[in-house]
Amino acid sequence: MKIIDLHCDALMKLSDAKGKLSFKDSIALDVNLDKLQKGGVKVQAFALFVSPSLPSSDQFQEVIAQIHYFYQDILEKHPEMRLIRSWDQISQLKEGEIGAFLTLEGVDPIGNDLKKLTLLYQLGVRSIGLTWNNGNLAADGVAEARGAGLSRFGREIVKWCNEHQLFVDVSHLHPTGFWDVISLAKYPIASHSNAMTICEHRRNLTDDQIRAMIERDAMIHIVFCPPFVKKGGNATIIDVIYQINHIVALGGIKNIGFGSDFDGIESKVEGLSDASMYPNLIEALKAFYSEEEIAGFAYQNFLDRLPQS
Repeated sequence: MKIIDLHCDALMKLSDAKGKLSFKDSIALDVNLDKLQKGGVKVQAFALFVSPSLPSSDQFQEVIAQIHYFYQDILEKHPEMRLIRSWDQISQLKEGEIGAFLTLEGVDPIGNDLKKLTLLYQLGVRSIGLTWNNGNLAADGVAEARGAGLSRFGREIVKWCNEHQLFVDVSHLHPTGFWDVISLAKYPIASHSNAMTICEHRRNLTDDQIRAMIERDAMIHIVFCPPFVKKGGNATIIDVIYQINHIVALGGIKNIGFGSDFDGIESKVEGLSDASMYPNLIEALKAFYSEEEIAGFAYQNFLDRLPQS
């Protein structure tokens, strides 16, 4: 079964290695070409993430470096990997081709300059997460004690995303900012978040937040980071399914997708340690859901909720 995965951090690893990792088959990567092919992944989103510890003057350059490795090491060296610039290109992918698009995880690198966001859009970014865990000029993340919502600049970014048919990603946002996005964004999305009722962690969504996402017909992509899956972090594939079951129970069977966070997590779900292992999850889901429902989680729910120009 084909898979659409909305979040991985392979670009961070490729950039840190400065071209010394092979995207084809490096064992240091949870997401590489061989593993994507083995796992049946048809579309992979690649996050641009810059550590907030990097001096602000260097952050945009680091984003550009990651984009460089995306084009050079992923796209140019591997003709099987196809850049997705418009959503209709997904349906045009041929047998053996894998679509790839960029997302921005935290707008810190653009400072207060929307022109930089326009440039990133032109380079292929199709989803914007306003924050990582920290606060920035747009909003506060889940770890920011201040707990503010969207600033005037953050609201300008959401307006810009609406005008350009980009997703606004609520994963990592402080709850105050979450509710701002729900009220302002045309295309809210959670690229890698779970249910707090099942696993109490600040990165997960409350039932009220999940219901709000469902009401907006927005996607919630299940993340495979063990501390977000199960309290204590000793998680199995069944624990991932418990997360899915809870969102389904809240009415979200058409709103669930996958956002693994591979290459951005230190520990792994047992039996789900890299992109090649998606078939293990698909097989386990068969005890709970129909083929059509599983196909929804794997790819169809996302395809049914793409921004419309």
